[in-house]
Amino acid sequence: MQNPDDPNNGPKNTGDLIGDAREEIVGMAKQGMAHPSTKPVLTAGAIGAVAGALLPVVSWPIGLAAGAGYMLYKRLRP
Repeated sequence: MQNPDDPNNGPKNTGDLIGDAREEIVGMAKQGMAHPSTKPVLTAGAIGAVAGALLPVVSWPIGLAAGAGYMLYKRLRP
């Protein structure tokens, strides 16, 4: 298993956020729970869904997408 804190692992910081996100999402889809980004992204998505369910204007799917998207961004650009 790769160390997620090692800057030599994972997508390279080339400035292409869309390409890096695609590479990370494909890696998560292929490796499943063994990928180092899967658990933090799913956890943040679940927290976002709960927060979205509690807020009066935002629904849980929006909270889920926002939480997962934020954590994916933080994994790509720490």
